[in-house]
Amino acid sequence: MGVIEVHRLTRRFGLRTVLNGVELTVQAGEFVALLGPNGAGKTTLLRILASLMRPTMGRVMLAGCELPRQAAAARQQLGFVSHLPLLYGNLSAEQNLWFYGQLYGLQDYRRRAAEVLRLVGLERRSGDAVRTFSRGMQQRLAVARAILHDPQVLLLDEPHTGLDQDACAMLDAVLRRVTAEGRTVLMTSHDLVRVQALAGRFDVLSRGKICASAHADALGPGGLPGFYQQALEEEQ
Repeated sequence: MGVIEVHRLTRRFGLRTVLNGVELTVQAGEFVALLGPNGAGKTTLLRILASLMRPTMGRVMLAGCELPRQAAAARQQLGFVSHLPLLYGNLSAEQNLWFYGQLYGLQDYRRRAAEVLRLVGLERRSGDAVRTFSRGMQQRLAVARAILHDPQVLLLDEPHTGLDQDACAMLDAVLRRVTAEGRTVLMTSHDLVRVQALAGRFDVLSRGKICASAHADALGPGGLPGFYQQALEEEQ
């Protein structure tokens, strides 16, 4: 059994079906990039896995927990970076992490907060209110929040959005580190060049289903862009 198991997952919004019988398995320690055009349902899938949205039908397991029934237990094993930073603007960077550290029951949350702030390059701004941060700095802090409790699974929805080149390089280094530590990563991205250097597997979501999948060592001469374009053309 994989760390992430999705079977016959369907999600409807009124008469519109966004996910239509998705099948997905991600093994422990895998880094899977979820690709697809805008509106394909990538964010919806990640929000369901993060227990922020209920599926219409289907079975979802994350780190041995059935969703949404065991959502509280699943969140202890999960780090999530979304389009919203999920931070408190009137609190400082370190106060945000102290809050989440206590929420996760970390005994040494102050030490761990300082550690992840150094990791994302925000140690010099640790005492500043988050409302004074740029979009890129807030994204850095969101990454720190997501890895604060050493989660087994990381879900990342376009995490490079709004980051400058230095911040993107920082995030890449963090992702390589957590992968080397055996964490499981599922990330959406439109940046095919960057994601090809990070992920070990690429799944394409189109028309509500995963229509193609390939491992990094099995990509053809066209690389990831060629594989992705062919997958979409075959779905037309």
